[in-house]
Amino acid sequence: MPAKTKKSGVKLKLDTLTPQDYEKLSKPFVPARPVFKNCIRAFIAGGIICVIGQGVQEAFMAIFDMSSKEAASPTVAVMILLSVILTSFGVYDKMAQWAGAGTAVPVTGFANSMCSAALEHRAEGLVLGVGGNMFKLAGSVIVFGAVAAFIIGIVYLFLGVDGGAHT
Repeated sequence: MPAKTKKSGVKLKLDTLTPQDYEKLSKPFVPARPVFKNCIRAFIAGGIICVIGQGVQEAFMAIFDMSSKEAASPTVAVMILLSVILTSFGVYDKMAQWAGAGTAVPVTGFANSMCSAALEHRAEGLVLGVGGNMFKLAGSVIVFGAVAAFIIGIVYLFLGVDGGAHT
């Protein structure tokens, strides 16, 4: 079916439109992205998340007399819990719409994406819905992490680096 474009008035056959032709036609209608503004927002949001995490760690260190290393694990757990709670109430998603990549700070962003997948598919049941869809994302991240750790371990082995472990 031929269609006229507004600018040129040229008739096109939509069924024979190539991806390159489509890109040329749609380019004038794509809004410009405010890259600098997006970077500033991401920096601010990511920074606030990190400051909150640092505050949680400092609280563990002050209240429970922990070292920085001892406070690291409970801090991560609290940040994951906060991310899941904010995702459940829809707050994290609103923050992500404003901040973009700034909310993808590793721990909280990963917790958000897993919780979002679980919430989205909960109507399908616990195993096939929540479990199956939640771990689609987690599986790829875990596999990538395990493979990367294996490769780095092999490189360290061949270079004779002990990774700083001294007994």
